[in-house]
Amino acid sequence: MDLALLRTFVTVHRAGSFTRAAALLGLSQPAVTGQIRALERQLGRPLFLRQARGVTPTAIGDELAHRAAPHLDALVEIAGAGLDEESAIRTLHLAGPPEFTSLRALPALTPLISRGLALRASFGNTEETLEGLAAGHHDLAITTARPRGGLLTSTPLCDEEHVLVASPRWAARLGPGVLHGGHVVLEQLPVVEVHESLPLVSRYWSAVFDSPPAAAGAVIAPDLRAVLETAASGAGLAVLPRYLCMEALERGRLVALLDPPVPPLRTYFLVVRTGTLALPPVARAHEWLLRAAVDW
Repeated sequence: MDLALLRTFVTVHRAGSFTRAAALLGLSQPAVTGQIRALERQLGRPLFLRQARGVTPTAIGDELAHRAAPHLDALVEIAGAGLDEESAIRTLHLAGPPEFTSLRALPALTPLISRGLALRASFGNTEETLEGLAAGHHDLAITTARPRGGLLTSTPLCDEEHVLVASPRWAARLGPGVLHGGHVVLEQLPVVEVHESLPLVSRYWSAVFDSPPAAAGAVIAPDLRAVLETAASGAGLAVLPRYLCMEALERGRLVALLDPPVPPLRTYFLVVRTGTLALPPVARAHEWLLRAAVDW
């Protein structure tokens, strides 16, 4: 049986789509379709059921993938290990949210540059990042949601604590009423957020007050660093990751308005295409970030 056909088959099985598999393999969709048909002729059985959106493996297709995939992944690992890692420069394409990637991930990976790793970073939201990873545009992604399906594999990286903050001027105006009036008092403040849907404020309100916020965004800026600076200048309240606003809190530029007994958390995940952790550049960066996250 042709290993190239098996590789294409496993990629389609994991991707759930001829189109997506073609992008991952660097082939045209007709070429992928032709290879799958050739393999089906060799086996005398259909491997996939074609549907309006993608494909679904048949029982024989699932069985073949279960038996073949581990061996193909092992061959990739052997091929990667045989390369001269010390002399060859490897490029890792990393994608993730702009703030976390800039302030956490990239600084953590910079020691690998002296070991021959080149880095290329892309920024985007979780949906964009996962789509780019699935299409082969990225090697490693950092997301705030765990992907589903067999194409992508995720590992929890770290949790970030969210803090409700405002400038000292607003905190002084609120006074002790924040603790007694709770969200009713807080909703008197303008809101600074990254999106019109108020994702961070809504998550915080649901976790702490068990209710949605009755507020609208006064300032919307799609970067948490801009949200921080705008809130510190006195524009209103904001919900920020503690790692991002720690310095501003210590310097008194921002004040934490509440100290809930169980602070809201958000989990970050490291995501790769299934099987690619066998590739040395991906494996090395993946391991390095997990080590660094212990101190985050």
